[in-house]
Amino acid sequence: MRKSKKDRQASLKQTIDDNPFITDDELAKKFAVSVQTIRLDRLELSIPELRERIKHVAKRQFDDVKALHKEEVIGDILDLQLDSSAISILEIEPEFVFSRTGIARGHHLFAQANSLAVAVINDDLALTSKADIQFIRPVKSGERVVAKARVTRKERVRTIVAVDSYSGHDHVFKGVFTMYRAHGGKNG
Repeated sequence: MRKSKKDRQASLKQTIDDNPFITDDELAKKFAVSVQTIRLDRLELSIPELRERIKHVAKRQFDDVKALHKEEVIGDILDLQLDSSAISILEIEPEFVFSRTGIARGHHLFAQANSLAVAVINDDLALTSKADIQFIRPVKSGERVVAKARVTRKERVRTIVAVDSYSGHDHVFKGVFTMYRAHGGKNG
């Protein structure tokens, strides 16, 4: 039995609040309605489209990036807890992929993960001294890659950052980055 419009819209709002990165296609499947119905429901509820929701989440400030300019981070930072964890999202654009295969060039996934590993460091200077990476599955144009970084060990001038990247529920990239920090974690 289908939910009433009022019940569906209440569930829709809650679902988007819980996961602002869910697509209209995913919502349509979840609620067994058309994509157009989802768009109309969002419009009535004043819920923006996915890109606008992502921009809104990315604008929320957590901690400020110290080791590089925010514009230098590949992808949009969604969460940042210095010397602890960080999350970014990268939309795979058509210009990021090989024209013959439609598969994203690996350096884009690496750059997202590496710049997030730099951003999570609570120091004015952070450099990658070593990276152990693995590409797990190809990523194609139109996919959204969410990278999650966590500091696993902090030493005087070195910090180990593990980064796992996902497209939907698929694990697509993982890396362990050994980061050099100029001041041993002191602020300046």
